[in-house]
Amino acid sequence: MRGLRDHALSTIFGVLFLIALAGQALTGFAVYNEQQVSDGLTEVTLLSYVTSSNFAVDVAENWQSEYLQFALYILLTVWFVQRGSTESKEPGNEGPGSDEDAQVGEFARPDSPAWARTGGLRRTLYSNSLVAVMLAVFVLSWLAQSIAGQVSFNEEQLASLEAPVTWAEYAVSPDFWSRTLQNWQSEFLAVGSMAVFSVYLRQRGSPESKPVGAPHEETGTES
Repeated sequence: MRGLRDHALSTIFGVLFLIALAGQALTGFAVYNEQQVSDGLTEVTLLSYVTSSNFAVDVAENWQSEYLQFALYILLTVWFVQRGSTESKEPGNEGPGSDEDAQVGEFARPDSPAWARTGGLRRTLYSNSLVAVMLAVFVLSWLAQSIAGQVSFNEEQLASLEAPVTWAEYAVSPDFWSRTLQNWQSEFLAVGSMAVFSVYLRQRGSPESKPVGAPHEETGTES
């Protein structure tokens, strides 16, 4: 029970993710078959749908935008601040900070990760590992979206007796960028809003909020 308590947040989000993914699969399956019937085509099975390019492109386009959001936010908060926001460092503390601030090298604690206690390339890699992994997942998801999107787009092209397109042609097509940008704009709006809302609004007990009585100008303080 203690292990479950200690990992409750990730467990809850993992369960919610699976529920939402299953819901997306079932509702998408229903919509897809409705379209198949409308077009006079044969309905597909659920397994055929969840392994199709149609389902893959819908999933991948959401994943890539989410990981881009977090990668950019992690990186931008190193160099830019928002006075009064819990999501920001204090104005004047922009940048990666000193080794003492980062607790690396001679300033590492006895229980610090091994690569934080070393120097050279290993420390550099570990010091930037979070944003590197987020960007890697973003790039892979975006690539998956483009490949699955090309296959799905070409299926529609062939059904309309039109010529299929290459991956390079699809990657610069309005269909690909419409799918991409409709997700990016919503992610940027949500993250930017959170940075501003946390200046003036509170949620008692949440580490994403300042203490209820904290002044609006207080920056980077969590409850």
